[in-house]
Amino acid sequence: METTYPSPAFDDIRPVNDAEVPQAVEDLISSDGLWRALSYIAPDADRAALIETMRSCRTKAEFKQTIGYKTVMAIARRSTFSLTISGRSRLPEGKAPCTFISNHRDIVLDAAFLNVLLYDVGYDMTQIAIGDNLLIYPWIRLLVRLNNSFIVKRNLSARRLLENSRILSAYIRHTLRQTHESIWIAQREGRAKDSNDQTQTSVLKMLCMAGEGDEGLLDNLMELNIVPIAISYEYDPCDYLKAREFQLRRDDLNYVKSERDDLLSMETGIMGDKGRVHFTIGTPLNDTLRQFDPAMPRHELLAAAATAIDRDIYAHYRFYPSNYVAYDLLHATLRFRMNYDLRDKARFEAYLQRQLDRIDLPQKDEPYLRTKMLEMYANPLKNHWDTKPE
Repeated sequence: METTYPSPAFDDIRPVNDAEVPQAVEDLISSDGLWRALSYIAPDADRAALIETMRSCRTKAEFKQTIGYKTVMAIARRSTFSLTISGRSRLPEGKAPCTFISNHRDIVLDAAFLNVLLYDVGYDMTQIAIGDNLLIYPWIRLLVRLNNSFIVKRNLSARRLLENSRILSAYIRHTLRQTHESIWIAQREGRAKDSNDQTQTSVLKMLCMAGEGDEGLLDNLMELNIVPIAISYEYDPCDYLKAREFQLRRDDLNYVKSERDDLLSMETGIMGDKGRVHFTIGTPLNDTLRQFDPAMPRHELLAAAATAIDRDIYAHYRFYPSNYVAYDLLHATLRFRMNYDLRDKARFEAYLQRQLDRIDLPQKDEPYLRTKMLEMYANPLKNHWDTKPE
């Protein structure tokens, strides 16, 4: 379906229109940055054939389903042991547009993997929320807009943040109501670097800004048709970078990541070994929201909705030996000993040490770094069991 954007306020956050695709493709082809990146990601790619395929795309849908799909699947073949999805019976009937909210592990691939998996099971790809802090080069901004991403502005003053949140909320409502496309957004701003996944109520507040009128907050939330998604990576190739950042922030309260740090995280996340990767479609949130009291105070209702999303994500994680071993090592216990063998433990400990060895810091605190990395793999399991019904 061709997407049109009646408000010029959307112009600097929206994806390209179909009418803009041919020129956007030409601009992308002329970018040296794209070809440098592809020489790293896909060194065997046939440039002439790729250009021909790109120029054959006349709509965003064609670009996503050819260039986007093939690129993501090539990355999956190179960097994962398996990429799977479950819970598709819980997808809204009739492909009704919904708001997918997931935990956030990888800067680029969480939403990209979800889209190819949805496409493979016959569901439409989503529009993707992406922070403008990641759009380091013009060609990256152009590429994500061609792939049907919309832009979330970061690092704004309080006044501009409120204004931009209203525009973003209106854009998301327009996408759901008028163009009938689903959207994906992370449950929080940025990745949960310790894997302690918690939905920020500020995300839900933003989503509800444009819907509030005569209807109450509860009806407003239900109109979003929220579906939680649990994302489980056997290995996080950025784990050592996240641990490094934890120590840098601990040792320097004024530490600020550079653009190069974000670019390294994107490159490492894309190309690094992830082992098994699984997405579980959760239970549509409206089933839970219908049980809420519409008279609940606003802050309590948003907090309860966030907790419901979290619990659904926790319930649908998929666990690997790395999670069980990490938990037992972190807590000096044998609680999950039946879920792994000695080979699994030795394999994970060797992996952990290899990743720790990659961290280059002048005052490297290896015990601290090791603890932070263990937390990354143990916290999903901890949250699952701490919230599991008796």
